[in-house]
Amino acid sequence: MDSGQQILVVGGTGNLGGLVVRELRARNKRVRALVREGTDARGLEELGVEVVRGNMLDRPSLLHAMEGVAAVATTAIGYSRRKKGDSLETVDDLGNRNLVDAAAMAGVGRFVFTSILTCDKAPDVPHFHKKKLIEDYLEARKVPFVALRPGAFVGGFDFWSRGLRKGTLTAIGSAQARWTYIGIDDVARFIALAVDAAGVEGKPIDLGWDRPMSTLDIADVFSRLLSRTIRVRTIPMGLIRGVSGLVGLFRPFVRDATAMLEYFLTGDYVADTSLQKELFGSVPSVEETLRAYVDRHLAAPAPREGSRTA
Repeated sequence: MDSGQQILVVGGTGNLGGLVVRELRARNKRVRALVREGTDARGLEELGVEVVRGNMLDRPSLLHAMEGVAAVATTAIGYSRRKKGDSLETVDDLGNRNLVDAAAMAGVGRFVFTSILTCDKAPDVPHFHKKKLIEDYLEARKVPFVALRPGAFVGGFDFWSRGLRKGTLTAIGSAQARWTYIGIDDVARFIALAVDAAGVEGKPIDLGWDRPMSTLDIADVFSRLLSRTIRVRTIPMGLIRGVSGLVGLFRPFVRDATAMLEYFLTGDYVADTSLQKELFGSVPSVEETLRAYVDRHLAAPAPREGSRTA
């Protein structure tokens, strides 16, 4: 792809999407970002990104955003309900279908879809299954696409550092169950590469680090990196189910997350990284990913309780 051709990023104000924008700009790509009204886009504009206001539920705005673009890369999700009105049904279903339809009408040359590892094996996990349905919809609409299927993110949401500072990691259900993780920076890099990489179209590509790991395995690596013993505590899955049964009545995301945790314990959430290595030339190791996590999240002293951070 010519560096002068424009790439539309959807989800560019989120954690992963923001990293994708930076990766693309570092490769001298022209980037346009679809941003909802009322969302602060100054950070994108400072990176030289063209900001177009629109919404995945507003079909005309999508057609406008795709005028003249060579590729679309989307990291947008609704199931986390980060903003009012977001949901699995709106963003992840209808919104993504609108996006695919607009790409088909605009004749976009490549659609990079951020899916989820083994989404085809988890029909009982709502947001996993929705990703598979959108992959199928891309194929049905004959949009040239690549579906990247990353494992669990390391470094996006910081869910380890507080425990690590106290010498512990928390396992849900089982400390022995192994599954695949990947650094969020690596996911962003692969998304940026996928917009014009050769030989990727129409393929679901697993993304992960070099081997599946249990919480006990991860604790061992952190123990070596931090030169002190990291112990593992386990929260029984029965307790999670009990809480989910009550809270999930009012918060569908809790039910979804519980189904995901149940699925993790099956041992099926494991990446085959052979295609990742073939197409992108890189499978990050567990050690280098966790070293980067330590450098980012544990190098500075923890903020005191009640203190404010920038």
